[in-house]
Amino acid sequence: MATSDPLLDALQPVVEALGGTLVPPAEAEGEDVNVVWDGAVVAAVRRPDPHLDLHDALPTLIAEVEHDMGHPCAEMDRSQKQEAVALLNERGAFTLRKSVEDVAEALGVSRFTVYNYLERAEAG
Repeated sequence: MATSDPLLDALQPVVEALGGTLVPPAEAEGEDVNVVWDGAVVAAVRRPDPHLDLHDALPTLIAEVEHDMGHPCAEMDRSQKQEAVALLNERGAFTLRKSVEDVAEALGVSRFTVYNYLERAEAG
C-alpha cells in the first residue's frame, strides 16, 4: 500500500516483516485487523494465509540472517556461523522439516556441526 502517511509508512515494514499486508480500509475483509488512529480506521492489516506452502520459509529465514549479519553464509567464520544458527533457532527455522540439513549446506558445514552449534546456542 503506497502512502504518504507517516504512521502507515512506519507500520509498513513491521507488517511486512510479520508476513502481513497493509491494505486500505475500503479493501478490508472479515479477518483483517483494523488500524485505528484518532478514532478512525486508517488501514487494515491482512495476515498471511496460514495454509500457504512453507517451502520458501527456510531460504527466506537464511537470507534474513545473512542480511542481519552483513555476510553471506559462505563468507562467515566459525563464530559467525554459530551466531547464524542461534538466530535461525530463535526464529523457528529448526521446526521446519529437513532444516538442519539445509542450514548445514548453506553454511558449508556438516549436520553434526549444526547440531553442536544448536546445543551451544540453547545452553548459552
